[in-house]
Amino acid sequence: METMLALDHLKKIILAIQPLQDNVWNEFASIWKPYEAKRKTLLTKAGETERYLYFVLDGVQRGFYAHDDGREATIVFTYAFSFSGIADSFLLQQPSRFFLETLTASSFLRTEYKQVNNLLQRYPDFQACMFKSLSFTFAGVLERQIELQCFSAEEKFRALLKRSPHVLNLIPHKYLASYLGIDATNFSKLLGTVRL
Repeated sequence: METMLALDHLKKIILAIQPLQDNVWNEFASIWKPYEAKRKTLLTKAGETERYLYFVLDGVQRGFYAHDDGREATIVFTYAFSFSGIADSFLLQQPSRFFLETLTASSFLRTEYKQVNNLLQRYPDFQACMFKSLSFTFAGVLERQIELQCFSAEEKFRALLKRSPHVLNLIPHKYLASYLGIDATNFSKLLGTVRL
Protein backbone atom coordinates (compact mmCIF):
# COMPACT_ATOMS: atom_id res chain seq x y z
CA MET A 1 0.00 0.00 0.00
CA GLU A 2 1.29 3.43 -0.88
CA THR A 3 2.56 5.36 2.17
CA MET A 4 0.29 8.37 1.58
CA LEU A 5 -2.81 6.17 1.44
CA ALA A 6 -1.65 4.34 4.56
CA LEU A 7 -1.19 7.66 6.36
CA ASP A 8 -4.73 8.65 5.34
CA HIS A 9 -6.05 5.54 7.13
CA LEU A 10 -3.94 6.38 10.17
CA LYS A 11 -5.16 9.98 10.16
CA LYS A 12 -8.84 8.93 10.14
CA ILE A 13 -8.29 6.73 13.17
CA ILE A 14 -6.23 9.27 15.11
CA LEU A 15 -8.54 12.22 14.42
CA ALA A 16 -11.57 10.14 15.45
CA ILE A 17 -9.89 9.74 18.85
CA GLN A 18 -8.59 13.29 19.28
CA PRO A 19 -8.44 16.31 16.95
CA LEU A 20 -4.84 17.42 16.40
CA GLN A 21 -3.57 20.72 15.11
CA ASP A 22 -2.17 20.44 11.59
CA ASN A 23 1.44 20.93 12.72
CA VAL A 24 1.07 18.16 15.34
CA TRP A 25 -0.50 15.79 12.81
CA ASN A 26 2.20 16.55 10.24
CA GLU A 27 4.96 15.85 12.73
CA PHE A 28 3.23 12.67 13.88
CA ALA A 29 2.80 11.52 10.26
CA SER A 30 6.49 12.14 9.56
CA ILE A 31 7.72 9.62 12.16
CA TRP A 32 6.20 6.56 10.44
CA LYS A 33 8.18 4.36 8.03
CA PRO A 34 7.01 1.38 5.92
CA TYR A 35 7.99 -2.07 7.19
CA GLU A 36 7.23 -5.59 5.95
CA ALA A 37 7.55 -8.99 7.59
CA LYS A 38 7.14 -12.54 6.29
CA ARG A 39 4.69 -15.06 7.72
CA LYS A 40 5.65 -16.45 11.18
CA THR A 41 8.17 -13.69 11.90
CA LEU A 42 8.76 -12.93 15.57
CA LEU A 43 8.58 -9.15 15.73
CA THR A 44 9.12 -9.09 19.49
CA LYS A 45 10.42 -11.85 21.77
CA ALA A 46 9.79 -12.27 25.48
CA GLY A 47 12.69 -10.67 27.32
CA GLU A 48 13.23 -7.99 24.66
CA THR A 49 12.06 -4.41 25.08
CA GLU A 50 9.52 -3.38 22.46
CA ARG A 51 11.12 -0.65 20.38
CA TYR A 52 8.31 -0.13 17.86
CA LEU A 53 4.71 0.88 17.59
CA TYR A 54 3.13 -0.59 14.47
CA PHE A 55 0.13 0.48 12.42
CA VAL A 56 -1.01 -2.60 10.50
CA LEU A 57 -1.72 -2.16 6.81
CA ASP A 58 -2.08 -5.80 5.82
CA GLY A 59 -1.81 -9.21 7.47
CA VAL A 60 -2.61 -10.70 10.85
CA GLN A 61 -0.45 -10.79 13.97
CA ARG A 62 -0.86 -12.27 17.42
CA GLY A 63 0.55 -11.41 20.81
CA PHE A 64 0.98 -14.44 23.05
CA TYR A 65 2.43 -15.68 26.29
CA ALA A 66 4.55 -18.86 26.30
CA HIS A 67 4.46 -20.85 29.55
CA ASP A 68 7.50 -22.82 30.71
CA ASP A 69 5.63 -26.08 30.03
CA GLY A 70 5.22 -25.21 26.33
CA ARG A 71 1.61 -24.05 26.44
CA GLU A 72 0.80 -20.77 24.74
CA ALA A 73 -1.96 -18.29 25.55
CA THR A 74 -2.98 -15.94 22.76
CA ILE A 75 -3.60 -12.51 24.26
CA VAL A 76 -4.46 -10.32 21.29
CA PHE A 77 -4.80 -10.26 17.51
CA THR A 78 -4.07 -7.29 15.30
CA TYR A 79 -4.94 -6.78 11.65
CA ALA A 80 -5.44 -4.08 9.04
CA PHE A 81 -5.88 -0.56 10.35
CA SER A 82 -5.18 -1.35 13.98
CA PHE A 83 -2.16 -0.64 16.14
CA SER A 84 0.20 -3.44 17.09
CA GLY A 85 3.19 -4.05 19.31
CA ILE A 86 3.65 -5.16 22.91
CA ALA A 87 2.06 -2.08 24.46
CA ASP A 88 3.25 -2.33 28.07
CA SER A 89 6.84 -3.03 27.03
CA PHE A 90 6.74 -0.16 24.53
CA LEU A 91 5.25 2.39 26.91
CA LEU A 92 7.33 1.45 29.96
CA GLN A 93 10.47 0.55 27.98
CA GLN A 94 10.92 -2.63 29.97
CA PRO A 95 11.43 -6.24 28.83
CA SER A 96 8.34 -7.86 27.36
CA ARG A 97 6.68 -10.90 28.92
CA PHE A 98 5.05 -11.65 25.59
CA PHE A 99 5.86 -12.53 22.00
CA LEU A 100 4.48 -10.78 18.93
CA GLU A 101 4.46 -12.76 15.69
CA THR A 102 3.02 -12.42 12.23
CA LEU A 103 0.52 -15.14 11.33
CA THR A 104 0.58 -14.03 7.70
CA ALA A 105 2.90 -11.89 5.60
CA SER A 106 2.32 -8.40 6.96
CA SER A 107 2.95 -4.80 6.04
CA PHE A 108 3.03 -1.92 8.48
CA LEU A 109 3.90 1.61 9.18
CA ARG A 110 6.10 1.66 12.26
CA THR A 111 7.72 4.22 14.50
CA GLU A 112 10.13 4.11 17.43
CA TYR A 113 9.57 4.83 21.10
CA LYS A 114 11.88 7.86 21.20
CA GLN A 115 9.91 9.53 18.40
CA VAL A 116 6.54 8.93 20.08
CA ASN A 117 7.92 10.02 23.44
CA ASN A 118 9.32 13.21 21.89
CA LEU A 119 5.83 14.15 20.65
CA LEU A 120 4.30 13.30 24.02
CA GLN A 121 6.73 15.65 25.75
CA ARG A 122 5.97 18.53 23.39
CA TYR A 123 2.27 18.46 22.49
CA PRO A 124 -0.67 18.35 24.94
CA ASP A 125 -3.02 17.39 22.06
CA PHE A 126 -0.88 14.33 21.40
CA GLN A 127 -0.85 13.49 25.12
CA ALA A 128 -4.67 13.64 25.11
CA CYS A 129 -4.80 11.39 22.04
CA MET A 130 -2.53 8.82 23.69
CA PHE A 131 -4.51 9.00 26.96
CA LYS A 132 -7.83 8.41 25.16
CA SER A 133 -6.35 5.56 23.09
CA LEU A 134 -5.04 3.86 26.22
CA SER A 135 -8.37 4.41 27.99
CA PHE A 136 -10.25 2.66 25.17
CA THR A 137 -7.69 -0.15 25.21
CA PHE A 138 -7.97 -0.54 28.99
CA ALA A 139 -11.78 -0.67 28.78
CA GLY A 140 -11.45 -3.45 26.19
CA VAL A 141 -9.01 -5.38 28.38
CA LEU A 142 -11.43 -5.20 31.34
CA GLU A 143 -14.33 -6.36 29.19
CA ARG A 144 -12.25 -9.30 27.95
CA GLN A 145 -11.23 -10.15 31.52
CA ILE A 146 -14.91 -10.43 32.46
CA GLU A 147 -15.53 -12.70 29.48
CA LEU A 148 -12.58 -14.96 30.34
CA GLN A 149 -13.50 -15.28 34.01
CA CYS A 150 -17.29 -15.34 33.93
CA PHE A 151 -18.55 -16.51 30.54
CA SER A 152 -19.15 -20.09 29.46
CA ALA A 153 -17.34 -21.37 26.36
CA GLU A 154 -20.44 -20.73 24.26
CA GLU A 155 -20.85 -17.19 25.66
CA LYS A 156 -17.19 -16.42 24.88
CA PHE A 157 -17.66 -17.74 21.36
CA ARG A 158 -20.85 -15.69 20.83
CA ALA A 159 -19.15 -12.55 22.16
CA LEU A 160 -16.28 -13.05 19.70
CA LEU A 161 -18.68 -13.55 16.78
CA LYS A 162 -20.67 -10.46 17.75
CA ARG A 163 -17.58 -8.26 18.19
CA SER A 164 -15.40 -9.53 15.33
CA PRO A 165 -17.13 -12.05 13.03
CA HIS A 166 -14.51 -11.55 10.30
CA VAL A 167 -11.77 -13.19 12.40
CA LEU A 168 -13.16 -16.65 11.64
CA ASN A 169 -11.89 -16.22 8.08
CA LEU A 170 -8.65 -14.42 9.00
CA ILE A 171 -7.19 -16.37 11.89
CA PRO A 172 -6.46 -20.10 12.30
CA HIS A 173 -9.03 -21.62 14.65
CA LYS A 174 -6.43 -23.07 17.04
CA TYR A 175 -5.34 -19.50 17.85
CA LEU A 176 -8.93 -18.33 18.27
CA ALA A 177 -9.53 -21.20 20.70
CA SER A 178 -6.42 -20.17 22.65
CA TYR A 179 -7.60 -16.55 22.67
CA LEU A 180 -10.95 -17.62 24.12
CA GLY A 181 -9.32 -19.94 26.63
CA ILE A 182 -11.20 -23.00 25.38
CA ASP A 183 -10.14 -26.37 24.02
CA ALA A 184 -9.71 -26.54 20.23
CA THR A 185 -12.17 -29.48 20.06
CA ASN A 186 -14.83 -27.46 21.87
CA PHE A 187 -14.15 -24.54 19.55
CA SER A 188 -14.81 -26.79 16.53
CA LYS A 189 -18.08 -28.00 18.08
CA LEU A 190 -19.18 -24.43 18.76
CA LEU A 191 -18.27 -23.46 15.21
CA GLY A 192 -20.66 -26.10 13.93
CA THR A 193 -23.56 -25.37 16.27
CA VAL A 194 -23.64 -21.70 17.35
CA ARG A 195 -25.32 -19.13 15.12
CA LEU A 196 -25.91 -15.46 15.83
